[in-house]
Amino acid sequence: MSKKKVIVCDVDGVLLNWEDAFQVWMEHQGFERIKGHQFIYNAAKQFGLDAKEGKKWVRLFNQSAAIGFLPPLRDAQEIVKLLNKNYGYRFVICSSLSKDKDAQELRIRNLEKIFGNVFDEHVYLDTGADKDAALYKLGKKYRGCLWVEDKVENAFAGAKVDFESIVMEHGYNMNDEHEFFVAKKWEDIFLKVIKG
Repeated sequence: MSKKKVIVCDVDGVLLNWEDAFQVWMEHQGFERIKGHQFIYNAAKQFGLDAKEGKKWVRLFNQSAAIGFLPPLRDAQEIVKLLNKNYGYRFVICSSLSKDKDAQELRIRNLEKIFGNVFDEHVYLDTGADKDAALYKLGKKYRGCLWVEDKVENAFAGAKVDFESIVMEHGYNMNDEHEFFVAKKWEDIFLKVIKG
């Protein structure tokens, strides 16, 4: 298989709508998001929590049964299936989810239920972990492939190891400075792939 037929991507905010699911879950825990939350990347700050408290709640959510039922982000389901079925693309994920094996298994089942058998590799890091080392290893295997991410910092990390970084647009990253291709939805990525 040609390495150009692989797309490496983040999951939350790229393939799955983690943010909305986390919001609903947090509201069930008695929290409310602050005004202007859509422009804040850090989930803890969206709820007015300090970093330590916020990370605790993100970890609890990522290890809860809810992580197995996240919906697809925007048009991800249709376009990922199209890229796989009609164009032969396979997908590799790199996700800062959790080191918990049950949470990882729930994520795999969630992804396969939505997208089908399109994934060749799953790389899971601890909740909120940096992706630099994992991207370095993936870069050796998939150099030159697309890397789709919502966190601009991780897009830069991917570019350093010769991935072609794409940033999935959200309110919290719209004003970040970079020169990467920006996708509002997966159709934008599809058109980029097809047109070269």
